[in-house]
Amino acid sequence: MRSVFVGLVLFALVPLNDAACSVALIKRGAIHCQDMLDKTWHLVGSSWTNSKCDHCDCTADGMHCCNGLPSSVWFTEDCTVEYNYDTCTYEVFKTSDRTIPCSHSAIGK
Repeated sequence: MRSVFVGLVLFALVPLNDAACSVALIKRGAIHCQDMLDKTWHLVGSSWTNSKCDHCDCTADGMHCCNGLPSSVWFTEDCTVEYNYDTCTYEVFKTSDRTIPCSHSAIGK
C-alpha cells in the first residue's frame, strides 16, 4: 500500500516538472515579499512580472514565481533562439537569415 501512495505522489508531481517554479516562504505576519531576482518589494496580495519574465504572486504563505518564458527550446542546428525580456516573447529563426522562422518545441510557459 505504501508503494501505491508513493507512486501516486510522484505521479502528481509530473505536471510540475514542465514549468520552472519556485516558492519562498515569508515570516508570519509579513506584509511584503522580496523578488529574489530584482530585489524589489511587493505587498501581500500582489502579482507582478519581473525583469526575466517570471510571473510572481505574494501571498500570506509566501512568494510563488514561475517562468514566463520557456525553460527549454528545441530546434535544428541551423536555427537560433532570441529572447525579448521587454515583451516577454521569443523567436526562433534561421541563423543565416532571421526573417525565416524555424519550427521548434518548448517546455514551460
